Amino acid sequence: MADNSQYYDDVDKFAGNVNNAAVDAIVKYCGIALRSKDASLVSCSDPVELGRVRDGFASKKLGLAGDAADKAIAAVCEKMKDDRQKSRVTFYYLLAEESDTMSALA
Repeated sequence: MADNSQYYDDVDKFAGNVNNAAVDAIVKYCGIALRSKDASLVSCSDPVELGRVRDGFASKKLGLAGDAADKAIAAVCEKMKDDRQKSRVTFYYLLAEESDTMSALA
């Protein structure tokens, strides 16, 4: 199995008691996309990107409907606002935490 410690460390900057299994599940979900620098990051200033997060991960993996997804995404953007390069793995982890859907990653 790949070494996901870089993701654990990044998530730990924003969340206490990191659930490594959840991080591993997100890394597996994202797959090969994480190899691309651009695809491995989330841009909170790009409405198209946030729409993809909402319609993809938030909806398909976490089961969030439109308004709930948008509210959780906005909260994660606010939480990560000081981080210029928002890791997709960390963003998705915080999204699951914010929306209380962490169990969807198990």
